[in-house]
Amino acid sequence: MTSIKMKLLCAQVIKDLLGSSIDYDKVYKLTADAKFESGDVKASIAALSFILSSAAKYSVDGESLSNEMQQLGLPKEHSTSLCKAYADNLANLQEEFRRKSLRLSHLESVEWRVDYVISSSQLKEVNEPTVQLRLKIRNPDTNTVEPLSFSMTSDKFSVFLNQLKQVHTAMEGLS
Repeated sequence: MTSIKMKLLCAQVIKDLLGSSIDYDKVYKLTADAKFESGDVKASIAALSFILSSAAKYSVDGESLSNEMQQLGLPKEHSTSLCKAYADNLANLQEEFRRKSLRLSHLESVEWRVDYVISSSQLKEVNEPTVQLRLKIRNPDTNTVEPLSFSMTSDKFSVFLNQLKQVHTAMEGLS
């Protein structure tokens, strides 16, 4: 594989890391002269993806990345091609990783009710209130709303509510 093909392969991997999809037809054409099988191509893409994303996440400079790749046995020309593609896209990669990290689910709604349990199949007499909660949570990755239902005793609910108030107070202190 030539260093130019290495650079083009890195460009496809970077395109994938930035949210577009890899053009596998191009990748197979780039790796045809190396006689890679399908598994080899996928392994190469996975390795390049790991190397480029890890380097970007940890702000590795191009020269250090090149030296490390050469120490691992990658020829200098290929290492230079990889690092050129990396350096050209470092800011974009870091911005994309920042955008994708620390995304929190969003609470859409809360439904609740209190049931008074008189008895159960395991106990003849319970006589205890139970709080039923149903949360609707929006997943930031899929943008779908997923329900989460659970129940707890009134004592556990009191502790739960108190902890939520403490978290709310702490969060307000941060802003």
